[in-house]
Amino acid sequence: MKVTAIIPDDIVGDVQKYSGGMNITDSINMALKDWLYVKRIASLNEEVGQNPLCFKDNFSINEIRSNRNRS
Repeated sequence: MKVTAIIPDDIVGDVQKYSGGMNITDSINMALKDWLYVKRIASLNEEVGQNPLCFKDNFSINEIRSNRNRS
């Protein structure tokens, strides 16, 4: 998608510097992908915080690992 946006030069410069992109478009794409990654992780953390994982009473990671190693 082609987009026109007014972004301050200092922000574009920092994005290029820290992303290591080959050009402005590449740098902004990388920055947006990284930002989305962070936001998705934060959202998942919030969801897990509100609905913690629950394990069965007889849950054993060692049993699961030993079954997986037999395959």
